[in-house]
Amino acid sequence: MAQRVAIPDGGSKKTSRVRVAVRLRPYMGKQDEKDEGPCVRGLDSQNLEIINWRNATETVKYHFDVFHGEQTTQQEVFLSSVKPILPHILKGQNASVFAYGPTGAGKTHTMLGGSDEPGVIPRAVREVFNLVKAVDVEEGWDYSIGMSYLEIYNEKVLDLLSPSSHDLPIREDKDKNILIPGLTHTTISSFSDFDKHFVPASLNRTTASTKLNQRSSRSHAILLIKVVRTRRALPHRQQIGKLYLVDLAGSEDNRRTGNQGIRLKESGAINLSLFTLSKVVDSLNSGTAVRVPYRDSKLTRLLQDSLGGSAHSVMITNIAPEYKYYFDTFTALNFAAKSKLIVNKPFTRETVAVLPVKRVREDHETGGSGTEPQKKRQKEDKKTEQDGSSPSAHLHSLSEPSVMDRLIALEKLMMSCQDKDRLNVLKDVAQSRKEIQELKEKQKQFENKARLLSRLAEEKSEPSFKNNMAPLQRKQATTTKAIKQQAVVQPLQVSQLQPLQQLTVVKKQSVCVKKKEKQLSDQVEPPDGKENIMQKSWESQLDKSVLEQSRQKILQVLNSGCLKELKGLQQIGDKKAKLILGWREIHGHFTKVEDLIKVEGMTEKRFTTFMKANILSAMGK
Repeated sequence: MAQRVAIPDGGSKKTSRVRVAVRLRPYMGKQDEKDEGPCVRGLDSQNLEIINWRNATETVKYHFDVFHGEQTTQQEVFLSSVKPILPHILKGQNASVFAYGPTGAGKTHTMLGGSDEPGVIPRAVREVFNLVKAVDVEEGWDYSIGMSYLEIYNEKVLDLLSPSSHDLPIREDKDKNILIPGLTHTTISSFSDFDKHFVPASLNRTTASTKLNQRSSRSHAILLIKVVRTRRALPHRQQIGKLYLVDLAGSEDNRRTGNQGIRLKESGAINLSLFTLSKVVDSLNSGTAVRVPYRDSKLTRLLQDSLGGSAHSVMITNIAPEYKYYFDTFTALNFAAKSKLIVNKPFTRETVAVLPVKRVREDHETGGSGTEPQKKRQKEDKKTEQDGSSPSAHLHSLSEPSVMDRLIALEKLMMSCQDKDRLNVLKDVAQSRKEIQELKEKQKQFENKARLLSRLAEEKSEPSFKNNMAPLQRKQATTTKAIKQQAVVQPLQVSQLQPLQQLTVVKKQSVCVKKKEKQLSDQVEPPDGKENIMQKSWESQLDKSVLEQSRQKILQVLNSGCLKELKGLQQIGDKKAKLILGWREIHGHFTKVEDLIKVEGMTEKRFTTFMKANILSAMGK
């Protein structure tokens, strides 16, 4: 069992800002063909300027913690930027150093270096061993150092110390620490031991050639140095410090690198992770971001402790002086300026081993089988709670546990007391046993009484209830109450049936029923030629010469009228007028007005209505 205890570090501040150093590499080969000179130059040990791309006569100035010019050596970079944060690792705190910049700017040279000029990684590991050796032995701490080495290639975490491994997951424990299950962790005792594991693992890293860099890193490489110090004295306090040394792959412009196929896919993964890194920096600087997108990329997930976490962080930004790298350099400087504003909160986490408290004494007294009687006792208590209706059960649940507790206490006293007091203790034990016997007898008496009560209750409940009362009937209405009118239902008799016409049914018809009856009456043809009688009724009132003259005018319009004239007739719309024109083109002129019935959709009833409407309208009635 372990507890995490936060210990304040008196020598350091509660917050630590990300330190940013900028390193300008020298020209690679000859200068530009146009002989334009460098696009960026240093002003002093902390300031530099770059030409403004909007106006070539102006420059943009930047201020950083450290500026390393073209003549700066690897030793100077290490001493001024990296060495000050290494002592924190021995105090149980985390630290990280990562190189950032465009491709071909010298990041891998800064981190790895060569045999003549080793870079940050070998110098930092050697310094960690020197710090451990310099610790006074009398302080009472034991130190152990281990290493892990991995790369992020195409968003896959690969173990460089074990090349046969596959993509490893990234996890987070309950203390918000980032873990990689399955990652190889090797204990190292000296720098030569580290070099023996690190050099072959570095050869496993993915590199390739592009137009801008003959040996371009195609992945992000992360070296983890873990320092564990343990207190010799009890309770063996343990403090763990981690050092992350990160060599980031450079952002690439595929138009200038000429990437194709696999190289193009690798470049896309690199640019995507670096873009996520810039989003994380923007979110941390905004101060109002609800969510920092650490989980959007595996690189930012691993750098979560370095950016806005609990580590002392140093970022070395590598830039190039050539004009063809101008926009890459300008972007890298802007990113470095934003990263300088990030504030981390480093602290020490100490692991304290806590031994579990065991009831050794009770186990010894019960002979190592104390758990079984306790379980049985708990089961009995549950049963008594369920059967709590009887008085004997209540007595058992109230009396027996207290007596058992007294017996256990007396037995403990017997084991711990001296020989002189054992007689008194034995007397107390005998007295308690008598009390137990008396309680058992009382319990039996209560049980017998309970049985008698239950029998009496059963005997009383045996005789069946005799109901001498008459069955419930509906009471007859009394004369005092108001007599209501009731419908008298008589049996149906054949002799009383009457014809349907003679029955007078008083019934109020609804509006819907009236409409239906009207529709039915319209559909039923009038018997005995009543329609002809109705038709003759209005024609008989007109003069025959006037009637015949009106019919001729209607016939003339039907035969020679255009669409507008046909629509001028009553009861003729646009559709009917077109149907009349179509019939006239096919069959010719109408010989008589009655031929209008032959047109589609014109029935005899509609024809009658048509004639009546037109003749009466012509006469002005």
